[in-house]
Parts: sequence; structure tokens; C-alpha cells
Amino acid sequence: MLVFEAVVYETPIHQVGIQLDESLFLRIAAEDKAAFCTLYETCSSTVFAYALSILRNRDDADDAMQDTFLKIRSAAHLYKPQGKPMAWIFKITKNICLMMIRKKVHTVQLPEEDAQPDLGLDQIDNAEDRMTLEKAFTVLPEDTCQIIMLHAVSGMKHREVAELLNMPISTVLSKYNRGIKRLQSELEGML
Repeated sequence: MLVFEAVVYETPIHQVGIQLDESLFLRIAAEDKAAFCTLYETCSSTVFAYALSILRNRDDADDAMQDTFLKIRSAAHLYKPQGKPMAWIFKITKNICLMMIRKKVHTVQLPEEDAQPDLGLDQIDNAEDRMTLEKAFTVLPEDTCQIIMLHAVSGMKHREVAELLNMPISTVLSKYNRGIKRLQSELEGML
């Protein structure tokens, strides 16, 4: 009920951010499978949420997440420790998502009324959270949706979201708050 509570009751979401040990990349480069598993378990849901916020389709987001981890495994030796491992992972994820979007532009698309986006929110057990996130994807701009997904669903702190999206913290906070207020008014209209 994290997202629903934040929208309806204006309750702040308090979750622990992701802490990655940068030595994981050196170990992954040395083909340490345990390090790769640790990395995957630690941040796969965050990578999925970020890809979903860009692609807005569960299957595509899942493919992008898998491609991201394959890329990390093959390029771990290129990682330069700078204290921001999630930023590097997000850059890979964003590039993969953009490539997927470019490929889709060159393929034949179904008419919009035939295509129903599968946001993959059925994995969220709480019905109120699922409804709130579905509404977020339909009424909020992409960047606001990304901020809400990364903070509310993935548990990242606003500061971490700001760093990863390369935005000032004040912008992230204002977009988050405006997005939550917009969702509040949209959900009130539905009730």
C-alpha cells in the first residue's frame, strides 16, 4: 500500500536506498558468478522499474532488464569506480530502452485500439497500488512517472533518484509532489 498511501493519505514513503559495493564489478569482470547474482538480486527490481517507466510495457521492460544485466556482465571490466554504480547501470538501461524504441519505430505497429499496453503491474499484490500506478502511467509525464516508480516502487531516496536521472533534487521533489497531487485529484474523480 506504499504508493496508494502516499497518494491518498499524503504519507511519505520511507524506504532504504540501494547500496552497491563497487567491487562487485571487478568480481563480475573476473567471472565471479556469486558477485553477478548479488548484483542482480540487489538491483533487478529497480532496473525493471526504470525500464518500465521508459518503455511502458512489461515484456519490453523485462527484456531491457535482462539485456542490461547481460551487458553489465560483458562490460564489467569497463566500469570505472566513481561512487555511482547505479548511474552506470541506469545509463546502460536507458541506452537499451532507447534502442528498443528505435527498433519499434521501424516495425509495423498495430492500430492503437488493438494494442493494449501491458504495464506488468499485476506482480504488485496490492490492488490500490496497482490501480494508482496504472493511473500514473496514463496521466503523468514520463519523467514524473520515472521519479514515482523509482522512489515509490524501487525504494530509492529522492537524492538517489536525482543523481541517477541527472536532475536537481529540488526538481525531483517538485515533480514527485506534483505527480502525487495529480494522482490524488485523478483518483478522487474516480471515486
